[in-house]
Amino acid sequence: MKNLFSLLLVTAILGSFASCQNAPKGTEAMTETAKKVAAPAMAAKTFTVDGTTSKVNWTGTKVTGSHTGTFNINSGTVQTKDGKVVGGNFNIDINSLMCTDLEAGKGKEKLEGHLKSPDFFDSAAHPNSTFAITSVNNGSVTGNLTLKGVTKSITFPATIKVAKEGVSVTTGDFTINRTDFGMKYGSASFFDDLKDKAINDAVGLKVMLVAR
Repeated sequence: MKNLFSLLLVTAILGSFASCQNAPKGTEAMTETAKKVAAPAMAAKTFTVDGTTSKVNWTGTKVTGSHTGTFNINSGTVQTKDGKVVGGNFNIDINSLMCTDLEAGKGKEKLEGHLKSPDFFDSAAHPNSTFAITSVNNGSVTGNLTLKGVTKSITFPATIKVAKEGVSVTTGDFTINRTDFGMKYGSASFFDDLKDKAINDAVGLKVMLVAR
């Protein structure tokens, strides 16, 4: 019995270690209850998000591998005052989800379809995800992320450049916990005996946004 207990303990530790080792890179975004979005500051200048150059990169991992892809940012605005960002929001087109590490006819379409299904993003019921800035402080952005009908406040690192002609926002690599937004499929936090089929709760994200 003692040997059996030791074997189970080692197996659990190794499984956890393997899952952590294969987690997406980046800072874990601080997640809190959604915050109140302030009204735009008086005399703020508004720029319109450029949907042709703005996007979100994503990384999903499991014990046996990983996948990468993109979402399009299809609309939004950014407000500035005195050379600083004071507000803004943007919409992420969930139906634009693409997997970039698989080729057409070699699992790409199957994975994209599964990620758009109710198991994950449920693009039919929730075709858009939104992010509304609530504050910008010391190289980090805090805002309300609505994903699959769930809204949470998240904070992540970002480099922001404000010029007369527009604004660019580039985040560092950061992660969110998908189960915070109701995506529990394949999560070892909720289901036992998944073994090498377990999918990491952490999803890696990187946002590149341009507003003019």
